[in-house]
Amino acid sequence: MAQEIERKFLVKDDSFKKMASSSSRIKQGYICSAHGRTVRVRIRGEKGYLTIKGASDAAGMSRYEWEREIPLDEAEELMKLCEPGMIDKTRYQVEWKSHVFEVDEFYGENVGLVMAEVELKSEDEIFECPPFLGKQVTGDIRYYNSFLMKNPYSQW
Repeated sequence: MAQEIERKFLVKDDSFKKMASSSSRIKQGYICSAHGRTVRVRIRGEKGYLTIKGASDAAGMSRYEWEREIPLDEAEELMKLCEPGMIDKTRYQVEWKSHVFEVDEFYGENVGLVMAEVELKSEDEIFECPPFLGKQVTGDIRYYNSFLMKNPYSQW
């Protein structure tokens, strides 16, 4: 099984934009957003993806993840099956020291929220934080995309 190990942070300023090597618009919906398992459909640029995620561990750092690229037209059709609510964001890739930070700037009902994630090889892997990182929110379910879909940041 593929394990996703990541740490998640709020972003305190927009300096990441000057540091980004690339960015892309992402729209995603959830076919299933039940506690402990999600099935996500994502359109990123001109590509589609289907992702299944399991429950997070107690610390919220690690969980099962399976993802496959699917044809764009199939992703567009699957979006029609999704639960109400859509995630719309731009993802920026920022290389910092020996890691890549993915910074998501949200739109729509989640406008104003900017978060960064870094994927790790192990839960105890050491990494250096770039200067734009703020408070760590790893394990706080309010910041999961599947939660933001139902409980948008603008309504907190």
